[in-house]
Amino acid sequence: MAGRLLGAVLAGGQSRRFGSDKALAVLDGRTLLDQAVARLAGWCEAVVVIGRDAGPVPVVADWPRAGMGPLGGIAGALRHARDRGFAAVLTMGVDSLGLPDDLPARLGEGPAYVADQPVVALWPVAVLGALEAILLAEGRHAVRDLITASGARAVALEGPSANVNTPEDLARLGGGS
Repeated sequence: MAGRLLGAVLAGGQSRRFGSDKALAVLDGRTLLDQAVARLAGWCEAVVVIGRDAGPVPVVADWPRAGMGPLGGIAGALRHARDRGFAAVLTMGVDSLGLPDDLPARLGEGPAYVADQPVVALWPVAVLGALEAILLAEGRHAVRDLITASGARAVALEGPSANVNTPEDLARLGGGS
């Protein structure tokens, strides 16, 4: 990826299926939020947390407002990146685990996303206009809409990547809240 890369942890979800704030759930002695921030810090020049009031790194609000789902978080991250001179944003959910060490290389120049976890993606700042148009339009706002509008390509990883949606998912990975 040419240019500066911003990492963004999407952590503003309501954790309905999890039953509590899964960003604060513990796996291997660390919260999922801390693990996601650390993972992105290994790949990116800077990292932000999206959709929370506080975090271990700077926090950025969803755009145009909270409650817009992952696209609102991605838009907030892309606007932050644009305003600070970053070329692209590498996004991941707070619950996206087991990603390969060479993920940025696999995603290439972007736009590109992990096939079984579309919130794990590399978004050039240039897709911001299309994303803002999606979010300002009436109707449903799904990550698939941005994938289509930007021409993002799917990147398949070997085997499914881990995603924590329920306490049982976390327990299977050896964690507990």
